[in-house]
Amino acid sequence: MHAIQVSEHGGPEVLKYVEVPDPRIGPDQLLVDTQAIGVNFIDTYIRTGRYPQDVPYVPGAEGTGVVAEVGSDVTEFAVGDRVAWAAAPGSYAPKVAVPAAVAIRVPDGVDPPVAASALLQGMTAHYLIESIYRPEPGEAVLVHAGAGGVGLILTQLLNARGVRVITTVSSDEKETLSRAAGADEVLRYGHGLAGRVRELTDGVGVAAVYDGVGAATFESSLAALRVRGTLALFGGASGPVPPFDLQRLGGAGSLFVTRPTLMHYIRDRAELTWRAGDVFDAIARGTLNIRIGATYPLADAERAHRDLEGRKTTGSIVLLP
Repeated sequence: MHAIQVSEHGGPEVLKYVEVPDPRIGPDQLLVDTQAIGVNFIDTYIRTGRYPQDVPYVPGAEGTGVVAEVGSDVTEFAVGDRVAWAAAPGSYAPKVAVPAAVAIRVPDGVDPPVAASALLQGMTAHYLIESIYRPEPGEAVLVHAGAGGVGLILTQLLNARGVRVITTVSSDEKETLSRAAGADEVLRYGHGLAGRVRELTDGVGVAAVYDGVGAATFESSLAALRVRGTLALFGGASGPVPPFDLQRLGGAGSLFVTRPTLMHYIRDRAELTWRAGDVFDAIARGTLNIRIGATYPLADAERAHRDLEGRKTTGSIVLLP
């Protein structure tokens, strides 16, 4: 089969569409014929070497497809089932060996591009507002990158709970998307951001900041928080946050800062199915709309990464094998 392979760490140009062996499954795995593949910022971090990964490797960890073969120890799935996953390495490929422990059955009516991009971003949003800081109706929060994949999902879920959502975006087009998702206030990045947030909250600050941008927004995020506020740093699209003196948290109002990672919030099958089930239920109820910002043929993974890193897309990015 032809898949994307990375043989050296670097820019998007290292993503090569080459022939690789078909995967062979173990007794606890599923062989899945891929229908759609999710593209996420973590894929770029691994590609550049920011996160350790031996080369060569097939990138990607999220996707959806139809089960073609079932391992001898698997009892929960059968050939022909539609499944999705967010933690199966080697997903930029037309066939993927998916551990049954991370596979989720896809409900009827959920199209492959949506199923392929709903879990990682959707479960991230679920964890942030269920297990990091659960805002009460009427509380104000700040969501950075409000027109990004996680930002749009967060905004919709928070809005449905009656939470006041302030977002940041970089353009008029993205502001329109953020407001359509339910943002109450939309701000631009840059100098004075924290001050504008405080003006909107009568000088108090927000209860929580959900920050997937990282280095470029970290200082503003801290400064925008109320006393005992929570900063959830769930990504670093602009680069990693430099070393930080924890003593600053006390002087800034006894703040809380956390850096969640996917494997810590789907640590067992029960937690995975709870979060994934809530995400798919929200889609079925119409509470959550997964915006597919762009689709690319699998062979064009390099262009997908360039557009993602260049902020040329909104919502989710999907590869089609």
